[in-house]
Amino acid sequence: MSGGIRTSVKGFLNAKRLALSEEIDTVNEIDEKITHNFTVLQAVANSLNKRKAQENSFGSPSYGLSICDVPSTPGAHNDMFPRRFFYSELKTATWNFHPENKIGEGSFGQVFKGWVDDNTSTSANPGNGMLVAVKTINREGLQGHQEWLSEIYYLGRLHHPNVVKLLGYCFEDDHRLLVYEFMAYGSLEVHLFGWASNLQPLSWILRMKIALDAAKSLAFIHNSERKVIHRDFKSSNILLDSNYNAKLSDFGFAKDGPAGDGSHVSTRVMGTYGYAAPEYVATGHLTGKNDVYGFGVVMLELLSGRQVLDSSRPTREQYLVEWAKPYLASKRRVLKIFDARIKGQYFPAAARKAATLANQCLSAEPKMRPDMNEVVKELEQLREFNVTAGSGSSHNEPCQSHHSNSSSAKSSWRSWISFKSSASCSYIR
Repeated sequence: MSGGIRTSVKGFLNAKRLALSEEIDTVNEIDEKITHNFTVLQAVANSLNKRKAQENSFGSPSYGLSICDVPSTPGAHNDMFPRRFFYSELKTATWNFHPENKIGEGSFGQVFKGWVDDNTSTSANPGNGMLVAVKTINREGLQGHQEWLSEIYYLGRLHHPNVVKLLGYCFEDDHRLLVYEFMAYGSLEVHLFGWASNLQPLSWILRMKIALDAAKSLAFIHNSERKVIHRDFKSSNILLDSNYNAKLSDFGFAKDGPAGDGSHVSTRVMGTYGYAAPEYVATGHLTGKNDVYGFGVVMLELLSGRQVLDSSRPTREQYLVEWAKPYLASKRRVLKIFDARIKGQYFPAAARKAATLANQCLSAEPKMRPDMNEVVKELEQLREFNVTAGSGSSHNEPCQSHHSNSSSAKSSWRSWISFKSSASCSYIR
């Protein structure tokens, strides 16, 4: 599949195959370290279940997962391990998973808003305490279970302002749940593509801020103690808090990078069609530069306001990267790709710098792509350029409402679940 995925009916069918193969690959690809981590969790859960039978109060703070509960494992960062919730606690927190609290649904489960006590992290009655997002995993099938393990394994040790916080998990009988910090403005994907009618278009300044935040998240995981490759970097996995701070989510497909002198990890192809680097799709050779390519695609989405794959457009415009490439290579024509909704909010010089960076990240040759530290540096310089030039100084940032029970909020929060059944995006509209 050299030269990228073709913009044709055959290419679209290849996208379907990739999406279907992910379901198989997730079941078959069992990382030894994640499996070991599951063994640790199982031992902890058994110990706590015995303790539960001896306690009179189920809500006792002793049920929170602490350092002493987790067997010592090299590099496990036990002092920052997520809290263990019991299923009845999360039932209380979500008002027994009431439909009014549901904010997303997909093939692997549902997402509910819930509340926990600010001080003790125990469950709280709805409307009291800290708002959280509770993600459930379907009881049937191994794919969701494996992603559940991966989320705990990676988010349990990766802590950064631009990585979504995993506050806790539930492992009880056949129940598997994850508890995250609540991200009030949902996913970048929804804001860019306007599926919620009351959302105003993101301004140029906000788009560049989000790009910088997202770049920092990848730079962090690529340079962590054990290099991590996300493998599914896309706009639906970038979540926004109430201040439009962007945070990377969904580490269900993440994998440790090459060890020692290794240049890559050989693995089965996993991810979302359109965001996966062409050499990875063709060979299964995984490097950090695969994430850089995905970042380039998201950067292109930010600049153009177009989806990575849009079958409603004319044939030659359906695949974003292939449509945009000729424009990116032309200094004179490059501004034609920019989202008309932000016209007049940027200086042409700043826009061209951003487009050049996206084009570099999308290089067909992985060695020609910058690493994420370089991307962060370029975006910081672009931010300073915007400030110095006064770009956007007269433009207000959008004030989007996030009423928890509104249909738009429910639409926005669908990004909490990875929907791998769609070739073009990660959730079902």
